[in-house]
Order: sequence, then C-alpha cells, then structure tokens
Amino acid sequence: MLPRFVGRLGVADAVTIANAALGFVAVVVAVVDIDLAARLILLAAIADGLDGILARRYGGTDAGPYLDSLADVASFAVAPAVLSFVVITNGLGIDFSAITTELLLVTTVCALFVAMAVTRLGMYTAYDISGSYTEGVQTTLAATVLGAAILAGETQPWLVLAVTGAFCYLMVSRIQYPDLLVRDAAIMGVVHALAILVPTVVGRTFPYALLTLGLAYMVLSPWFYWGEKERPAEVDVHGNA
Repeated sequence: MLPRFVGRLGVADAVTIANAALGFVAVVVAVVDIDLAARLILLAAIADGLDGILARRYGGTDAGPYLDSLADVASFAVAPAVLSFVVITNGLGIDFSAITTELLLVTTVCALFVAMAVTRLGMYTAYDISGSYTEGVQTTLAATVLGAAILAGETQPWLVLAVTGAFCYLMVSRIQYPDLLVRDAAIMGVVHALAILVPTVVGRTFPYALLTLGLAYMVLSPWFYWGEKERPAEVDVHGNA
C-alpha cells in the first residue's frame, strides 16, 4: 500500500520537505562543524525559494503553504537558534555542568527566537501569503543573516547574542517588507550560492557580500524599495516566511 501523500503532493512540496530535512541536519552538525551547519541553513534558504518557483511552474497543492511553514520551523527557527546557541556558548566558554546566569540568558534568547519565528510563520500563513509584501523580517532572512555572519567569521558571542535578540522583535514587528523583483532575486541567489560553495575564497568575500545584501534589504527596503513603478513576476527568494 502506497503512502497517502503519493499523487497528492507535487515536486515543489518535495523540495519543501527537503528544506526541513536540511534544517535538522544543520542542527546535528552544528556541534561538530559550525561553518558547515551555516552552509546547510543557507542551502535550505535556496530550497525555500526554489519551491516557490517550482510551484508557479508546475502548480502547487493545497498542502503546500502548510508544508512550507512547517519546514521553515525546522530550518529558519530551530536551526539558526541552535547555531546562535553553539556560537555564543563556545565563545563565552560556558560550562554546562552548572546552570549559570549566562547560560540562562543565552538559552532564553535562543528559545525566544524560536517562539517568535514560529509566531511569525503562523501569522504569515494566515494573513500575508497572498500579498506583495509581508510584515516583520522574514524568518528566512533572519537565518540567512545569522548564517552569513558565521561564515564571514563574525562570531563574537555578545554580538551574535544581540543580533539574535534583535530578530526576536523584528520578526514580529509591523515593518512592511516588499517581495523581491526577479532581477534582485537573481543577484541575491547567485551571491547566496557562491557563499555556500566557496565561503572562504578571497577573504570570505561572498559570505560578507551576502551579509551586506541581506542587511541592506532588511534596513532599506521598507522605505526605498517601494519606488519601483513596475513589479512584474515578483519572486520571493526568502519565502517571505
């Protein structure tokens, strides 16, 4: 007897499910190789954009939006929180043999990141999925910024803690972020892929470039991206979730 999803899910759904699996692998790898874990999260972000393209090309399914948000919980809520936790605790030399104030602080911030990411994903699926913009920083963008920062070598523990904490609010803020145009999505996608494939080349140029582009979109697009008069065939490389 075939599984019940056979014939009911499409190719886009398969990529979405692979995205979730990448998130789990990133969590497992994080305690052994933090750079590899960051690359896996960035790869999951590419999968998150690819499933939208495939859904438009081959058609989506009723389960697609729900699968997308569920997969994003693994890859862009839990996985980046674990990355932050590992980087911060390693950087501060926290001893896990006793519960300390520092350990409680780091655990609380990372747990809050997961909680706010899940909240944002639910709000997006309920209210933003059919629009041309979304409210709050996308979970995929937050994960991309954290992953790119780690690959760029920006792993100062207090800085990572501060950025993780800032995303806890930004993901559930009312700031409006527009969908990327095809042109900008293509540029972002190329830099994203190069950051995964050759993260250490020329002084970690591509992770820094990806981090710069991500921060520029996060800071500037709510106020300056609206100037585009024509917005054909919008592409959501960050899943807007």
